[in-house]
Amino acid sequence: MASRTRRHGAPKRARDGSRRPRLPLRLLLPVLVLVSLMAMLMLRGYVHSEILADHRVQPPAPTDRVPEEILEGGPVIDTRGGRTDSLSVPDHRLVLTFDDGPDPVWTPRVLDVLKKHDAHAVFFVTGTMASRYPDLVQRMVDEGHEIGLHTFNHPDLSFQSKERIDRELSQNQLAISGAAGIRTSLFRPPYSSFADAMDNKSWPVTEYIGSRGYLTVVNNTDSEDWKKPGVEEIIRRATPKDGEGAIVLMHDSGGDRHQTVRALDRFLPGLQKQGYEFTNLTEALGAPSAHTPVRGLDLWKGKAWIFLVQAAERITDLLVVGLAVIGSLVIGRFALMLVLSGAHARRVRRKGFRWGPPVTEPVSVLVPAYNEAKCIENTVRSLMASDHPIEVLVIDDGSSDGTARIVEAMGLPGVRVIRQLNAGKPAALNRGLANARYDIVVMMDGDTVFEPSTVRELVQPFGDPKVGAVAGNAKVGNKDTLIGAWQHIEYVMGFNLDRRMYDVLRCMPTIPGAVGAFRRSALQRVGGMSDDTLAEDTDITMALHRDGWRVVYAENARAWTEAPESVQQLWSQRYRWSYGTMQAIWKHRRALVERGPSGRFGRVGLPLVSLFMVLAPLLAPLIDIFLLYGLVFGPTEKTIVAWFGVLAIQAACAAYSFVLDRERLTPLVSLPLQQILYRQLMYVVLLQSWITALTGGRLRWQKLRRKGGVSAPPGMDAIPAQRPVGAMDGRRPVG
Repeated sequence: MASRTRRHGAPKRARDGSRRPRLPLRLLLPVLVLVSLMAMLMLRGYVHSEILADHRVQPPAPTDRVPEEILEGGPVIDTRGGRTDSLSVPDHRLVLTFDDGPDPVWTPRVLDVLKKHDAHAVFFVTGTMASRYPDLVQRMVDEGHEIGLHTFNHPDLSFQSKERIDRELSQNQLAISGAAGIRTSLFRPPYSSFADAMDNKSWPVTEYIGSRGYLTVVNNTDSEDWKKPGVEEIIRRATPKDGEGAIVLMHDSGGDRHQTVRALDRFLPGLQKQGYEFTNLTEALGAPSAHTPVRGLDLWKGKAWIFLVQAAERITDLLVVGLAVIGSLVIGRFALMLVLSGAHARRVRRKGFRWGPPVTEPVSVLVPAYNEAKCIENTVRSLMASDHPIEVLVIDDGSSDGTARIVEAMGLPGVRVIRQLNAGKPAALNRGLANARYDIVVMMDGDTVFEPSTVRELVQPFGDPKVGAVAGNAKVGNKDTLIGAWQHIEYVMGFNLDRRMYDVLRCMPTIPGAVGAFRRSALQRVGGMSDDTLAEDTDITMALHRDGWRVVYAENARAWTEAPESVQQLWSQRYRWSYGTMQAIWKHRRALVERGPSGRFGRVGLPLVSLFMVLAPLLAPLIDIFLLYGLVFGPTEKTIVAWFGVLAIQAACAAYSFVLDRERLTPLVSLPLQQILYRQLMYVVLLQSWITALTGGRLRWQKLRRKGGVSAPPGMDAIPAQRPVGAMDGRRPVG
C-alpha cells in the first residue's frame, strides 16, 4: 500500500483528523527572541538580588532555648548528627574571614595583600557574587584559601522556610561548583555576629543547617570595617587580646573597602611579628579540609549555571547599551525633526516663496491597478476633479475582478486603460511610463483619492530644474478605527515630519507610492522602475539621489489613502515595506564609497535611513522590556518617570507635527497605547524582515484587500465635474 508524504509546512493532524493549530514561524521566532531576552533579564535580576530577594532582618529575640554551651562557647558551632558542640581557635592562630564577596574591585586587592604576606583566609561568598565573578572564586581556591557559604542572595534565614534555606544552600553550592569545581562544608549565616548573640529565632536555623552537614562559623573578633572607622580603628578592633586565637570578621564586598585593604596590609605583618599564624579554619582546628571536589553531572550543572549567568550578564549589558542607543536615536531624531521640519515649513510658507516659474503644462497620472474594483472608480473620479490639466492612465496588471471594465465603463475623456498580464507594480508603472505623453509623471495607488489641488501642488517644485522627484503628503483616509488612528499618527508624525527633515538634508529616502511625481527624463536616466526590491518607491528614490537629482516634499499635495484595517493586513504591508527598505539599502550600498552626489547620499542618507528606519524600530521594544522589568522588580518610581519622560517627548513631537500639518489633536489620545502595542507589532515585523534577509528568503508581493472606504477627500461630499486635457489625438497604447 503506497504511503503519502505530508506536504512541507502543512499543519499536523490530530488523531481525530482535525488539524492542530501551529504558531507560524514569523510569530514563533520573534516571540522566542522576546522570551529569551526576558529570561536573561530575569536571571540577571535574580543574581543581582533584584528578584526574590528578602531584605528583612530579625530583631533580637530571647535566648532561653539556646544551649548554654553554645552561648558561652566558641565561634564554630557543630550541630551535625544531632551534636551541640562549640569549638574555638587555638592561641596565636587567627582565621581571617571575609564576607559578601567576591567583589571585582576589592577582592583582588585583598587577595594580593594576603599573598604578599603569605597568609590564608576563609571567604564566605554569596551565590550571587560567585555566579557573577567565578574567576575570583577559582583564584581563592588556587591560592590556598577556604571557601564558605554565605547563602545565595543574603536573606535572614530566620524568616525563611526549610525549603528556602535548602535552596539558598544548594544554589550557593551550585555557583561554587561551577566556579571552582568544589563543594564546601563551611557556612556563615547572614547578619550573624558572636556566638552569644544566638537567640530563639536563629538557633533552630543553626540546628537545621547542621542536619544538612554544615559547620556554622560565626566570629569572636569583629573589625567593623563596614562602618569605615579608619585604618587604626579597624586594626584595633581586629586584634585579639593576650595572644588568644580568634576568627576575625572583615568584608571584601558591599561598598568601598579601601580602609580594609590598607588595614590588612599593616595588620598582617604586625601580628605575624607577635607570633600569630594566619591559616584556614580547618588548619587551625586540625580538621580535614572543608573542600570536596565535584565531578560528573554535578560539575556540569555548575558549569552550565555559570555559563548562563555570564551569558545573561553580557546580553543584558548589551541590552543596556541598546537602550542607550535607542534613547539617543529617539531623542536625536526628534530633535532633528523638530528643528529641520520647522525650518522646512518656514521656508516653503514664506510669503512669495516659489520653486521657480509656475508649472502649468499638462502631466500624466499613472494608476497601477491590480484587483482594485472597490476603489478604482473613486480614484479616477477624484482625478477628474483636478484643477490642473492631466491625462490619466490606468494600467490594469492582470486584474481578475473587472477593474479595467469598471474604468472603461465610466467613459471619461482623458482616461485610458492599458491592460497587461500580471507582472507586478514596477512593470505596470514602466508600461504606463512608456505610454505617457508628458514629461512630468504623477504616480498614485489605485486605492487613493486626490484633492482637486493635489496634482497642481505636487508638480510646482519642478519649476526648479534640479528637482527630479516630489513626495506628496499621504494621509490616512479611514482613521475612524483604532488601527486607523494609530496609522494616522504614524503618517503625520513619522512619515511627513520625516520627509520635511529629509528634504532639508537633501536625502529623502522614499517617494510614497500613494502620491509622488517624477520628471520623466530623470526616470529614464536611472532605468525606470525596478523590480529588484519590494520597495520600488524607495529604490527609485535612492537611484535618483545617486544620479544627482534633488528630491523634495510638497506639503500641500495631499492624498487620502486606505490604510489596512486589520492586524493581518497591516502586518503584510509593513513586512513588505521593511524588507523592501532593507533590500534597497543593500542594493545602493556602494554609494557609501562613491564620490559626487551618490557619495553624498551614501554617507548622509543611507546611515540616517539605516539608523531611523531599521535599527531604531528594532531596538525600540527595549524601552518596553525595561519598563515591564522595572515595574515588576524596581526601581518602580524611576522606571515610570523615565518611561513617561520618553512618552512626553514623543507626545510633544507628535503634537508639533499635527499642528504643522494642520490636523486635529484628538487622535493623540491613543498615543500611549500606540507606543505600547503598535511598537511591538512593528518590532515583530522588522525582526521577521531581518530573519528573511539573513536566511536568504524571498518575500512575494502581497496584495492588500481593500474595502473602498475612502470615497472622497475629507470635506468633499461629491466629486466635481472633471477638467481633463483636450482631445487625446487618437494615440494608441504601446505594446
